[in-house]
Amino acid sequence: MNRIKEVLDKKGIKQTWLADQLGKSYNMVNGYVKNRRQPKLEILFEIAKLLDVGVKDLIIEEKKEDMQH
Repeated sequence: MNRIKEVLDKKGIKQTWLADQLGKSYNMVNGYVKNRRQPKLEILFEIAKLLDVGVKDLIIEEKKEDMQH
């Protein structure tokens, strides 16, 4: 899961702008924003740089109890 939508909304940035900057289609970026697909790590770093946030600001970490068997 990612927080790209939250960061875009907070900064007032449109998905179309992000898609243009990444050289990706709107549909691809919309998939990231709606958590239908997760960006590759290098794309996540690029998104963080474009939005001027840390990569950690774009991800939702799982709680430790979620990771235990």
